[in-house]
Amino acid sequence: MPTEVDHIPLSYATPSLGMHPSHTLEHKLSAISAAGFMGIELGFDDLLSFARRYLHNPTISATSYDQLCIAAQKVRLLCAPNNNDLTILVLQPFSNFEGYTGEKRKEAFERAAGWKRILEALGCDMLQVGSNDDAESSSDYATIAKDLKELADLMAPKKIAYENWCWGAHVNTWAHVNDICKRVNQDNFGLCLDTFQTAGGEWGDPTTASGLVEGVEEERENKWFDSMRQLAITVPAEKIFVFQISDAFKPEKPLKNRSEWSHGYRPNPYCGGYLPVEDMVRAVLKTGFRGWFSVEVFNEKEHRKEWREGLEEGWAKEGMESARKLLKECSGVI
Repeated sequence: MPTEVDHIPLSYATPSLGMHPSHTLEHKLSAISAAGFMGIELGFDDLLSFARRYLHNPTISATSYDQLCIAAQKVRLLCAPNNNDLTILVLQPFSNFEGYTGEKRKEAFERAAGWKRILEALGCDMLQVGSNDDAESSSDYATIAKDLKELADLMAPKKIAYENWCWGAHVNTWAHVNDICKRVNQDNFGLCLDTFQTAGGEWGDPTTASGLVEGVEEERENKWFDSMRQLAITVPAEKIFVFQISDAFKPEKPLKNRSEWSHGYRPNPYCGGYLPVEDMVRAVLKTGFRGWFSVEVFNEKEHRKEWREGLEEGWAKEGMESARKLLKECSGVI
């Protein structure tokens, strides 16, 4: 008998299926579809690389919006029901946007207008925005919310999924993005929650020898469980637009920062990581959320390998098996 979690749609982020140039977007889409995923998060760098190959023009840049839109239309066809049959759930990551003044603010909004054109060409309804990691950007939440409200107005009716990056300069926890979301107060502005970004900020710490937020163990665990209880009762399910899942390896030696950890040490759950991923999944399910779960992993040691037959298919299959196991293990909250 199918359970409620069996109907949760599953997505896979294209940047998570290979970092070597030989891993083309076409290969990635085919592997994601074959593994049974219903959608993708399209990485901007994957689109840029595809555009350069598809249009035979290596000079295409991140601001060559006319050419990027032509390529995006082709990607839309590659994802169509008569092809790979994948929903283009999200275009990501749109970063370093909020909290600027003057020329930097102007450039940020010009970039946003260009990305909106790409969204329209893709037939994609959602932009994922990562919290700004620039310490020189404003720390004032009223200013941050004002910028993001203007972004939501610009992008409407398309959605904005705002994500706390655990190395964000001023917004780096689920509670922070939830606060910003309330301030923005727009129907098309919601949250991108992420098991790594939350557990890796509040519970894990790659800069310590233990790999944990240091202090009294009981205090750390109590803070973590209280955070998950608060998430479950304070975040409206309808304000969670997408939920990204991954784990983290404990580094053999301490790393410099969480950004390095995020970009190269994130396996699928049950594949060698150590974060309390299930705790957060249960908390999110307790909100009533039954929307998109998306696999976003970055295992640099593995993903730097050059393409060979079956490699991407194996990674995508592992992602599907991991996601299904995670949902099964956490389905008891329903």
